[in-house]
Amino acid sequence: MAKKYDAIIIGTGQSGPSLAARLAGSGMDVAVIERKKFGGTCVNTGCIPTKTLVASARAAHIARRSADYGVRIDGSVSVDMKKVKARKDATVRRSNEGVEKWLKNMEHCTVYEGHARFEESHTVSVGDELLEAEKIFINVGARATRPPMDGLDAVDYFTNSEMMEVDFLPEHLIVLGGSYIGLEFGQMYRRFGSRVTIVQRGNRLLSREDEDVSKTVREVLEGEGIDVLTSTADYRIGKRQGQIVFNMTSAGEPQEIVGSHLLVAVGRVPNTDDLGLEKAGIEINERGFITVDDRLHTSIEGVWALGDCNGKGAFTHTSYNDYEIVAANLLDDDPRRVSDRITAYAVYTDPPLGRVGMTEAEVRESGRKALVTTRSMTRVGRAVEKGETQGFMKILVDVETKKILGASFLGVEADEAIHSILDIMYAGAPYTVIQRSVHIHPTVSELIPTMLGELKPLE
Repeated sequence: MAKKYDAIIIGTGQSGPSLAARLAGSGMDVAVIERKKFGGTCVNTGCIPTKTLVASARAAHIARRSADYGVRIDGSVSVDMKKVKARKDATVRRSNEGVEKWLKNMEHCTVYEGHARFEESHTVSVGDELLEAEKIFINVGARATRPPMDGLDAVDYFTNSEMMEVDFLPEHLIVLGGSYIGLEFGQMYRRFGSRVTIVQRGNRLLSREDEDVSKTVREVLEGEGIDVLTSTADYRIGKRQGQIVFNMTSAGEPQEIVGSHLLVAVGRVPNTDDLGLEKAGIEINERGFITVDDRLHTSIEGVWALGDCNGKGAFTHTSYNDYEIVAANLLDDDPRRVSDRITAYAVYTDPPLGRVGMTEAEVRESGRKALVTTRSMTRVGRAVEKGETQGFMKILVDVETKKILGASFLGVEADEAIHSILDIMYAGAPYTVIQRSVHIHPTVSELIPTMLGELKPLE
């Protein structure tokens, strides 16, 4: 006999707990199911732990540069990896335990710990128990891809999740993957003191970004002593005297890398393969993502999919916005939609990349008339004062509407400064509004109005 609830939420990633609170607060009896760690990817193996590690790595980097600022450190700078990990673990624990306590102490909410599987469209099993609800919300997230590759299964390797348990300094870390995760870990461990080689299949890093962004990021990483190989293929992995041997071609030439450890960061797949979705009739696409409409309904009435598993965004902020969209439609009579969302994210290399809207390449492909403005961080007072002048800012504007189409900020505090652009885009206002605003000096954002006064045709 199934236990009946008004709503069932599968997974406690970014959107799940907040949705549980809204539904329970509206008087619904809610069941929340979590099979492993409360808080999902962001809390346990994503944003919170990695950015905590990035902060430790940056501290080591700045300490090594102390003489540039007139600060003398007697003796060499060393990193205690066990303490680095302990700091990260403490930060994660506060968030993880906070989510768990919040849910377990929430009125009208019952927490089940175990793996959920659909038995029918509105019936879910957890161990020996059956749960039933008219409304079911799938929030199961994603995990690292483990690609088929010659020899990979014969060696020990890390994914981003398993890197969270590292409390030692790899002698030579080989990073397979030149996108966000790979670059963040690569720079981080180089700053901790490892030798690092990044192997990218495509012809440039961050292949979804504009070429000027990719080129500058590569220059930053190579400037810190990271080896970067692009246009690689024909991977063969093996062992030799306790080391990992990675053979490949790079730009058509044979290459062999011998390293102590390997991080595989070549993408993520949704956790939808063991949910019994076929029993419920819930459709997925060819990559395993649950098919949803603009308000996150699945193919089954009364079932929604939120977060990374729906393929509509792979970020904590998009997952949280999924919760807001569902809650607004269900509880507030507010017809919010996924298509209202503007693409926005950051890559936490140092300096960081902040991105909103369209890239320059996408604007060109669209065929629309556009204006562009760029400014090197060497011409940003705040960056000069901080001694961090790598990177640039770029903004694209539609000629006819005068609305901002997109921006790429790569530089110190870029992940914060980019929000000036994002907010004006959400407001639907012309660029002249921010061009005429008076920003605070000295900041990175103060140069945005100046830049917008220097727009030129995109040729």
